[in-house]
Formats: sequence, C-alpha cells, structure tokens
Amino acid sequence: MELVILKTDALFFILIASLLAYIFYASKKEHLARPWRSVLKKPMAASALTILAFYLTVAILDSIHFHPEIEGTSSDTPVYSSQVVSLLDEVLKPINKNTETTYSAPFAIYSYSKESQESDTGQIIRDYPRLRHAGSHLSNISEVRSDLIMRSLSALGYWIFAMAILCLILISLRVVKLKLIVADWLNLSTFFRPSPAQAAVITFAAVCLSVSLVATVGPYYHILGTDKVGNDVLFQGIKGIRTGLLIGTLTTLIMLPFAIVLGVAAGYFRGWVDDAIQYLYTTLSSIPGVLLIAAAALMLEVFMTNNAGDFESVTARADLRFLCLCLILGVTAWTGLCRYLRAETLKLKESNYIEASRAFGVLSWSTISQHVLPNLMHIVMISIVLDFSGLVLAEAALTYIDIGVDPSMESWGNMINGARLELAREPVVWWSLFTAFLFMFVLVLAANVFGDSVRDAFDPRIRELD
Repeated sequence: MELVILKTDALFFILIASLLAYIFYASKKEHLARPWRSVLKKPMAASALTILAFYLTVAILDSIHFHPEIEGTSSDTPVYSSQVVSLLDEVLKPINKNTETTYSAPFAIYSYSKESQESDTGQIIRDYPRLRHAGSHLSNISEVRSDLIMRSLSALGYWIFAMAILCLILISLRVVKLKLIVADWLNLSTFFRPSPAQAAVITFAAVCLSVSLVATVGPYYHILGTDKVGNDVLFQGIKGIRTGLLIGTLTTLIMLPFAIVLGVAAGYFRGWVDDAIQYLYTTLSSIPGVLLIAAAALMLEVFMTNNAGDFESVTARADLRFLCLCLILGVTAWTGLCRYLRAETLKLKESNYIEASRAFGVLSWSTISQHVLPNLMHIVMISIVLDFSGLVLAEAALTYIDIGVDPSMESWGNMINGARLELAREPVVWWSLFTAFLFMFVLVLAANVFGDSVRDAFDPRIRELD
C-alpha cells in the first residue's frame, strides 16, 4: 500500500501529539494533576471518558489513509489504485462489501421495496425480492431466527473469553487482585453505585460486547439496514465518527489562538487595543454565522470547480472542503470565549501580584505568560470541552442545509440530510435517521457529562464551595 496523508489527518495527529504532551506535562505538575484526578474520581466521568476513548480510537483508524495495491498485475513494481481508503475501511470490509440494490430494514433478508420479478410459473409479479447478501448463507428462510440467536450467543462467548483473558492479564501484571475483583462484583451495593474504576470497566465491557456483536453478525446481516443505493447504514454511522470528532477538535484548535491572544490583549492593554478588538468581535457577532459560512462555501465551490485538476482524488477534494469548514467555524466561533477571557483579564489586572510585577518593570508579555495565562486556563479548558458537543451538532445542521461537508464524505449530517425524503416514504425508512441520531447522541452525551465534570474540577468558584 502507498500511504496518503490528508491535510486533516496531519492536523489531527498533531492535535493528538499535543494532547499526549499535555498529559505528560500535567502529570508532572501537581496543580494540574489534582483537578484531573478529581475528574476521574467521578463514575460518570470515567464512563464518559471510556466512550470518548473508543470514538477516538475509531477516528484514528479512519485517519490512516493509503492507496491499496492492485492485485493481479504482471509487472514487478507494485501498482496502486487511485482510490483512497483508510485502515478502518479494511477493518470493516466484511460489512461494507455486502452491498444490496436498495433499502432493506435492519436484520431483514428481503428488500424493503417491491420489484418486478418472474415467478415459478413464468408470470411477472411484483414482490419483495430476496437480498443478495443478507442471509444468503441460509438455505431455508425459517432458519433466520435460530441463526441470529446462535451468532449472538457466539458473540457473547467471544466476549466472555476476551474479558476473562483481560482479567488474567491484569491479575498477572498485579494491576488488580483476584480477591478484590470477587469482593467488589459480588457486592450488589457497589454494583449499583460503582466506583470510577468499576464504571469504566462496565462501560468498556459494554463497548466490547457491541464490537463482538457487530463482528459476528455484521458480515451476514445488515444490523441497521441499508440505504437507497444498498450501502450498509451501520458502516456509514461508524465512518461518521471521524467527521464528528474532527469538526469539534480541529475547529477548537483554530479558534483558540484568536480567542486567547485577542481576549488577553484587550483586557490587559486596554485603550485603543481594547477598542479595536471589541469592534472586531462585535462586528463578527452581529453577522449571522450561517451567512458567512454559506458565502465561504460558495466561494470554495467555485474555486474547486475552476481548479479541478489540482485534486488527485475525490477524497482530497472533500478533505479540503472539510478543512475549510473547520476554518470558517473556527473564525466565527472565537468571539464568545474572547469576551470571557477579556473580562477575566480585566479582573486579574487589578490583582496585587500583577501590580507588583508591573512595578518591578517586568515586560508585559512576561507578566501575561507567567501570571495571567495560568489563571485563565481553567476557562479555556472548560470552554474547549463544553463547545465540542455544540460543534458536532453544528456540522449536522450545516450539512442538512447543504453548506457543510462534501456529499461524498461520510458524516452524520449527510445521513440526516438524506433521511429527509426517506421520512416521506410509505412505509417510512427510519433507520438512517435513527443511526445518525444514535451515534451523535452517545458522543454528545459523553462529551457533556465529561465536560460537566471538568467544569466542576477546574472552576475555582465551585471548588471553593466544595
């Protein structure tokens, strides 16, 4: 295979490297490690962090792109396809390769729409045709229920075996003790009111069970049905995870420099600097963000149409549009955090230690970096976590009105946009909208729960009340 690094892939991995560097740095500083330890002491936060870690793992797998090698070529040098696929595509190939002709309901073996077909007597009738892949391994239709039960039990058996191996590894590494595991899990009071470690283990076990079911049943049935052109809806929902995570993380990465630099400068230097920055973010706030995004999307569409030869593939074109969407959202979303940082800087500037630093002749930027910024980071940290879920929802809303990500890119917004006409059918095709809602709901709920815990841990006013 030939590795392909898209622009969003590079930025995403830089962001992950920055996150790992921050974790290492915070672990060495007690004043930073203490709030994070208080976050992880909450069972709900530990459970939410486990879900976010699973989503992040899927996004990482979907961010490793490459050109697959074309098999069967006679030349000695490998020949690569122009198609760009990800490592996640290879993992989910048993699910994605089973493409039907049109809609099919979850776990169905017949199409959702009637088609003209020839009967045994040679007459042309309209009936629900048998799906080409789902349940094709069965010789008798009546075996569907028993086959589903047997495969579900097999998935359960694989899951129990994997959990047993994991427990043995943890015990052998002396991470946990066998007596402690038995005592905790046999105590019903601790089961219904779990500790943070138990909550994380329960959530991890639930995620592993879901993965086991998908791996065991997915290659033989469409667990969440198919869309209009017969593509597996579960595959689309999983592929949308990368888009949802990147729209939140990359937009935040673009937004932070504007908010921090301008907000601190306005509050610390005052005067004409404050007036200019206030005029800038007031003007941006007065213009509806949707209009700015729509105008920028139209300009980008014209540019890509006039320079179609500059893009190696459809994936590169969609990636550029996605990156520009993150840039536009970042440029228009920094004003709220900038206001908060300006107001907090105005208050900090009147503190005694800031006055003493200025009296001793310390340079302004040294005072800001050593005294102002460390006391503002709790606001930045809280804003990053809480704004993430809003940005995930913004992608779905913008794509719904056709100014979001490219239609060729898998996203929950595109799934919701495509479900508009499906809801008008009779009978209703509901599973595309349900799948997008399910994946988005889990991600946003986990981000909000984790964000509430971060806010409680980093907000000094809440800590003082506690």
